[in-house]
Amino acid sequence: MAVRDLIRSVFLCDMSVFDSYMPKERNVSHLFQWATSRALCTLPACKFFPRDEITNDMACKTLCGKYPFDNVERACNLYSHVVIKEVRFFDLKVLYPLLTDPSLNLKILHLVRDPRAVAKSREQSKKALKRDNGIVLNTNGTKVDDGKYQVIQEICRSHVQIYETAAYKAPSFLKDRYMLVRYEDVVQDPLREISKMYKFAELKPTSKLEKWIYNITHGRSSGNQKEAFSITSRNAVNVSQAWRKVLSFEKVKMIQNVCKGAMNMLGYQTVDSEKEQKDLNHEVVLPRRQYQFSWS
Repeated sequence: MAVRDLIRSVFLCDMSVFDSYMPKERNVSHLFQWATSRALCTLPACKFFPRDEITNDMACKTLCGKYPFDNVERACNLYSHVVIKEVRFFDLKVLYPLLTDPSLNLKILHLVRDPRAVAKSREQSKKALKRDNGIVLNTNGTKVDDGKYQVIQEICRSHVQIYETAAYKAPSFLKDRYMLVRYEDVVQDPLREISKMYKFAELKPTSKLEKWIYNITHGRSSGNQKEAFSITSRNAVNVSQAWRKVLSFEKVKMIQNVCKGAMNMLGYQTVDSEKEQKDLNHEVVLPRRQYQFSWS
């Protein structure tokens, strides 16, 4: 409930909710990943960049980090839409009070990804995520080395539960407020998929944004450990397939075993040999079928 109440306050631009979680004297930079938010790097949060500019997070960190935390609320109140990337909700039903709250118009973009790619990505930040693993597995603060992929199993379980709730057991107030998004579909055709998401949110992407999206997903880099929490220009298709080169087939088999149901539901094909895994011509992301949920 505490997390849900915090999220609700942020959606309403009431940043006083952070008084319980942050030091009394704080700056904009006390928010995790704050510099990836254009709103917190431009006026009125920071005077160095105009609101219509797509900012660079490194430049923003250098110039904007010392601004007072009150600027977060000032900036938030200027926008028609507030977006929160949240990785802590494993059950759609806990959001029902927000979906029925008359002061909000909450919409949910449910992003899923091939669990084998998720495992590879998490292994890049293995040490940093030991505490996170413990939170996911409810170990009362004990750090966990997820060698048996229990965290991945929990993530897969939550995807199934959330999707099944939205697709088959949804209450009327969820109508037109839930959209499933596969990471792999986004990297294959970023502009098409982003356009769908913006339409769902009743927004329209600008040409400047579309150019930025294309450039950020068509870089040369395939990502590395140093870039784990950075937004850099990468070859998004190569990033989505990196697990096939990096993970051992033994690890892949373990992940497929704990996530079999989710993979089947979400359209991810298992591989039965190391040869299939390494052969990039062997398709592992199936075309959209029943799992594509629609209210129409």
